[in-house]
Amino acid sequence: MGPGRKKNLKDNQPQARPKRRSSLSRSLFSLLLTLGLAGIAAVVALVAVWSQISTSGPLREAREVLIPAGVSTRAIAARLEHEGIVSSAQLVLAAVLIDRALGRKASLKAGEFAIPARASIRQVLDILRSGKAIIHKVTIPEGFSTIQVIERLRKHPDLQGQITNIPPEGSLLPETYVFQRGTTRDEILARMQKAQKELLDELWPRRAADLPFKTRREAIILASIVEKETGVAAERPRVAAVFINRLKRHIRLQSDPTIIYGITKGKPLGRPIRKSDIAARTPWNTYQMDGLPRTPIANPGRASIAAVLNPAQTDDIYFVADGTGGHVFANTLEAHNKNVRKWRALKALEKNASDAKAKKTGKTGASRPGKKPHGKEPG
Repeated sequence: MGPGRKKNLKDNQPQARPKRRSSLSRSLFSLLLTLGLAGIAAVVALVAVWSQISTSGPLREAREVLIPAGVSTRAIAARLEHEGIVSSAQLVLAAVLIDRALGRKASLKAGEFAIPARASIRQVLDILRSGKAIIHKVTIPEGFSTIQVIERLRKHPDLQGQITNIPPEGSLLPETYVFQRGTTRDEILARMQKAQKELLDELWPRRAADLPFKTRREAIILASIVEKETGVAAERPRVAAVFINRLKRHIRLQSDPTIIYGITKGKPLGRPIRKSDIAARTPWNTYQMDGLPRTPIANPGRASIAAVLNPAQTDDIYFVADGTGGHVFANTLEAHNKNVRKWRALKALEKNASDAKAKKTGKTGASRPGKKPHGKEPG
């Protein structure tokens, strides 16, 4: 085969490679163009969404929104739209996705939140993520009986649910309890019982030696009496000492609040104590029984519990009102009777002044009796 033949064969080979390269280039360019346009469109859409989630919302006046525990982000978004806080649940979900892409992964919290007027979606989400929910509170005064605690919890408008189990008298720790909307009344009662247990766990191991009671329950019974006898915090260790000294000497406690509890079971008496009340035999009337009553007569506070477990070092066995809200104490019957005479003279002066004022103004009415002397005589 000569040179001419070889040339003819070469000339007959197909010339397709340049075409393939040209087609591939065009496809690649088209893809890049499409991706570029899609990217531009995505950026434009992202800017538009960002603008919408950052602009003022539809809420005309500040209001609260309750986010239940355990609900999904989608359900939260739907609730926000339904309550008119945001214009679109979809925008809320888009804002959450954007935040996740930017590394903001804090979840939306449950609770009741205050949303300001015209809050943007961005502001709403920041509020829900902060966890700074609206806090409600209920205050249980020291010395409230369990029936009074139950009544207060039932009337509180921000608590939910029925009370399913009445706690025993004296098992609750009176304090101010904070909570979020949605908390049940049973939950508050459980917290009050837990708080008292924790307090006793702290104070019981540090109690004074040679106390005339052996159990925590007995300590609470005595603390409830101390609580009802005085509202002056500084006096409680000394009042506790009087009762502890009387128990040690086998002297009846003779506490007026125990008479009242035997009549009302924790409700206010609403009248002065009568001689027949003093003479009545109930499981709580310490004028008619030795030792401690059957149960506490109230729910004592921290100070009264601490006072009973570490009373003042004194040999006092009597006290009587001093006319100013406090008491005077004595360690002998003679000194006590002298204090009683002073108290009665003061009450007589107050009654005379009240009667004179009533006569001058033309208004009449019985004067309110003061606290009767405590521990008239030993034994």
